[in-house]
Amino acid sequence: MYNSSEKLTSAEIAKLWITYMGNTMSQCVLGYFVQHVDDQEIKSVVEYALNLSDEFVQTIEEIFRKENIPIPKGFTEEDVNLAAPRLFLDEFYLHYLKYAGKAGLNLYGVAVPLMVRLDVRDFFTKCLDSTVRLTNQVNDVLIKKGFLEKSPYIPIPKTIDFVKKQNYLNGFLGNVRPLSAIEITHLYDIVQSNVASKSLLIGFSQVARMEKVREYFVRGKNMTNKHIQSCSKQLQKENLPSPTILDHLVTTSTFAPFSDKLMLQHKIDMFSMKIRHYGNALSVTARHDIGTMYIRFLMNIGMFLEDGAEIMIEQGWLEQPPETVDRDALSSE
Repeated sequence: MYNSSEKLTSAEIAKLWITYMGNTMSQCVLGYFVQHVDDQEIKSVVEYALNLSDEFVQTIEEIFRKENIPIPKGFTEEDVNLAAPRLFLDEFYLHYLKYAGKAGLNLYGVAVPLMVRLDVRDFFTKCLDSTVRLTNQVNDVLIKKGFLEKSPYIPIPKTIDFVKKQNYLNGFLGNVRPLSAIEITHLYDIVQSNVASKSLLIGFSQVARMEKVREYFVRGKNMTNKHIQSCSKQLQKENLPSPTILDHLVTTSTFAPFSDKLMLQHKIDMFSMKIRHYGNALSVTARHDIGTMYIRFLMNIGMFLEDGAEIMIEQGWLEQPPETVDRDALSSE
């Protein structure tokens, strides 16, 4: 049992706040998906994911109330129209949950080691465990439906070996070695996430009400497509397959199921996760050409995110997270 007099640390407040914001958004998105799904097995997985978001939100509200912390507005029924026509086909929901699940695993995995108070640590451990179970359920249904594309096979090594020459790092000039299994893994994973991201951007660009927001989604779609093409090209040069595009899983609806605020924040959040995704890939990539490609991607995303944040601020949509005291302001009063 935790000490009830123990205050929440800044890390605990931050991660609870971020988790609350993300899961109120998920309540809207998954609640809409549940209204437009025919396949019962897929519906069961979406409902499980929705129940997790409901549970996470409720737990955080209880913690915040006990600590007299204002509960964020997050996203509400004002940000979703459950009666809007279907925007995505059933199969997309599985790819979406896998794509969003990676972000959840990252968020909760980073949070657990930072948590000190027992109740908060237990909460994030539960979040992590539940998201792992969700990811396994998604993979099981993808496999059963024949929708899961496996990462490429490579020959099994016959012996162990050690790098002997500096040209192992070459990528632009000289003798360029084949891709390592580690590099293949991240290239494939990045394409897999981006094909889901691109489909979501296509759907959002069809239904966004504000022209500026719509243009932002189109820009994001084009950038994401370039990243897909660049990573796929690296795989194809080695005669390796890359994940299939999912654009056909978006319907022709132009009726918005979500507010522009929700859709814009959703893509800002997911592009922010791409920074960590690409950074992880960069950290284990030895070839100069691929490393340089990831650095270019990161620069693209950084500029894209700043422009998105400016739109959010202009519209009064960007909810401010808790922050420390401004001592300079206090001393000037």
